[in-house]
Amino acid sequence: MRHESTGGKKMDDISVKVKHLEEKEEQRVQDDKADNDTAEEKLISADEHSQKPWQQSRSRIKVCVLQVKKLLVSFGSMEWYCYALLGIITALMSFFMDFTVAKLLNAHQWLYGCLKGHHLLQFLCWTLYPACLCALSTSFSHSICPFSAGSGVPEARAILLGMEMPDYLSLSNLFAKMFGLICTLAAGSTVFLGKVGPFVHLSIMVGAFMNRLHVSCHGGKQKASKGQMLVVASAVGVASCFGAPVSGVLFSIEVMGTHYSTRDYCPCFFAAACGAITFRLLSVCTRDQGNYIASELTMRQLLTSLLEGTSWYSISQNASALPEPQNTFWEAWNPPGRSYFQTLTFFIIAKVGLLVMACTLPLPAGYFMPVFVYGAAVGRLVGEGSAYLLADRISSAKSVINPGGYALAGAAAFSGAVTHTLSPALLALEMTGQCSHAVPALVATLVSNAVARAKHRPSFYDGISLIKKLPHLPSLIRARPQLANVQLKQFVIPAGFVLERNEALESTQHTLNLSTDPELPVVDSHECPVLLGTITRSELYECLLQHRNEDSGNRLEEVCSIRPLRLHLSPESTVKQAHCIMSVTGERCLFLTQNGLLCGIITWKEMKKIIEEMAEEL
Repeated sequence: MRHESTGGKKMDDISVKVKHLEEKEEQRVQDDKADNDTAEEKLISADEHSQKPWQQSRSRIKVCVLQVKKLLVSFGSMEWYCYALLGIITALMSFFMDFTVAKLLNAHQWLYGCLKGHHLLQFLCWTLYPACLCALSTSFSHSICPFSAGSGVPEARAILLGMEMPDYLSLSNLFAKMFGLICTLAAGSTVFLGKVGPFVHLSIMVGAFMNRLHVSCHGGKQKASKGQMLVVASAVGVASCFGAPVSGVLFSIEVMGTHYSTRDYCPCFFAAACGAITFRLLSVCTRDQGNYIASELTMRQLLTSLLEGTSWYSISQNASALPEPQNTFWEAWNPPGRSYFQTLTFFIIAKVGLLVMACTLPLPAGYFMPVFVYGAAVGRLVGEGSAYLLADRISSAKSVINPGGYALAGAAAFSGAVTHTLSPALLALEMTGQCSHAVPALVATLVSNAVARAKHRPSFYDGISLIKKLPHLPSLIRARPQLANVQLKQFVIPAGFVLERNEALESTQHTLNLSTDPELPVVDSHECPVLLGTITRSELYECLLQHRNEDSGNRLEEVCSIRPLRLHLSPESTVKQAHCIMSVTGERCLFLTQNGLLCGIITWKEMKKIIEEMAEEL
């Protein structure tokens, strides 16, 4: 009798605890049911005591929005509409920035022309105008959001790897970076800074907001992949800058993503195509594709003149016989009293120092376009020199040697060497449409990459990540290859709550109350912790509910199904391997075993701390 009363008391305790959990679960189900109300009820219903103005107009607008949503969903998934909207919005931002920068540059040149004859005032106008714009960009970025300074690509790469950096995706950073970048570009090519990097960061910020919109369209319960939307946004950023969707996708693969998923190809191409088409349509409608930076020639005009197929030597010999449009840009490289060789040489020497100094300015700025133009200038100098030296020796040198092809290969090779990528070669071909130079451009880019990657030299973006001590593991390994051999046993933590397969339900209930882990490991016994698998918190709760009125002698293995592990690691596994597995599979917790015995766990939170410690030690 005493044994029966003791067993009855234990069962009563389990029933009370399970009943308490059941009440919590019912409350959670009710809350989820309230959250999962249809969009019609959420949009149309209004609080009777609400003091919001224009209630009737708001209700009509909500009904219209609901009808539009139903119409769109009938043709396709809302996710693809978000991708298209991301491309269109990013292209509109790019065009607006180019249009604004062009107006500011025209104002600068107009003011400079009005001061003709006053050399001192012209000098002050030419120098103080860009200096004031740079100061405005710096002060605005520093006062609104200090995180807006710089390129933003290294930070975006860390975010795509799962690192939490919310300040770099905030709304204040979006406006500060956009306004600061406009001021930077309007400062002119004397500052020699570009647009690509910061605009990719802007596109990723827009992608983060589009991901929130996608989630809200599904009642806040849609488990949308934030990483996928950000990867798509990085491709859209490049496509909206140049109208080149293919190289934009390749850029997102090479620069932004360490492990690229094949399911991202179609969304990336679709969104990049939407952005590129919108950008090109806007450029055609206004008969102008916008200016990045200008001195006497804008950055785009510099690139256009450097990539011109006709030799400047042949133009200078027959300038009077050429149509007027062909005498426009190249004349800026051949001023009276000087040859274009002197101008190109001085340009190459001067821009090295200017670019290095410009990289130290704390303002939103890109570094890809200046490097691209610089490589084109070096290639143009080599091409023009070859055409000049061989003009008298080879009668067909005028038709054989194309200095524009040299400039194209130089731009792709130099920018590819700086970024350790092949996408600049494809970008150069997409921008010019000269597929005949595909082989020289690709070969030059491959050779430059081989030289730049020798002895584990980091790329430009890797160098910025190291200077800022960003938690980006691939950059850390390139700078210090021995970090790839760091083992997990140095950082392993013991498993907090472990279940035995023959554990009684009462003990299981106690462990469930104390633990907050989403899944619990199940071992053979605490004395011999052979890892058998895991059981999720929800499954364990359901098992306790179903068997709450049964005999207390039931064991965990008898009432619950233990899910075998998909993978587990050894303590001798490296941090690089664990990080790769977590990044690819999306696992947030990995179990470590030695000869089948559970040694500990490694969580994604702990992994981030490990990478941050590695970055601080460099």
